[in-house]
Amino acid sequence: MGDVDRRLDSAEVLIRSLYAEHGRSVLAYATRLTGDRAAAEDVVQETLVRAWKHADDLTSGKGSVRGWLLTVARNIVTDRARARAVRPAEVAEVADRPPVEGDHSEAVVNTMVVLDALDQVSPEHREVLVELYYRGRSVTEAAKELGVPPGTVKSRSYYALRALRTVMGPQGEVAR
Repeated sequence: MGDVDRRLDSAEVLIRSLYAEHGRSVLAYATRLTGDRAAAEDVVQETLVRAWKHADDLTSGKGSVRGWLLTVARNIVTDRARARAVRPAEVAEVADRPPVEGDHSEAVVNTMVVLDALDQVSPEHREVLVELYYRGRSVTEAAKELGVPPGTVKSRSYYALRALRTVMGPQGEVAR
C-alpha cells in the first residue's frame, strides 16, 4: 500500500468519524440557515467533501474541528444564496397557463373566425351582436340604436348566439 492509498484511507476514516461526531449538529445548523432540510443535507455533504479535501488541516490539531465545519457550512449557504441572487429566478413551465408574453396571433385568428361566422347569420342577428358585444352597448342602448324594443334585442341576442354557435360548430371553427 502506497502513501497515497494510506492518505486516502485515513481521510475516509476521518470523514466517517467527523460525520458520526458532528454530522447532526452541522445538519441542524444548515437546516436553520436554509429553512430546507433537503438543501441542508446538500450543504452537509458539500461540507464533508471540503473536509475530505482539507483532511491534513483538520488533523493538525489547530483550532476547533466543529467550528471549522460550521464555518464551512455557513460559507456554502452564503455562496449559494449569492449565486441565486445574481441569476434570474427559475420558473417551471406550466402547460395549463398561457405564456407570460402573449402571442396576439390567436386573438387575430379568433376574431377572423367570429367575423366569418357573423357573415353567415341573418342581418338582424348580426346587428344585435355587433351592438351588444363589439360596441359594448347595453340592451336599452342597442334597442334605441336599432329602433326596436329592448325585449326584441334580448330575444334576437339569444337566437343570434345560438345561430352563431351552430355556424361555428362544436370546436369553435366555422362550419362551411
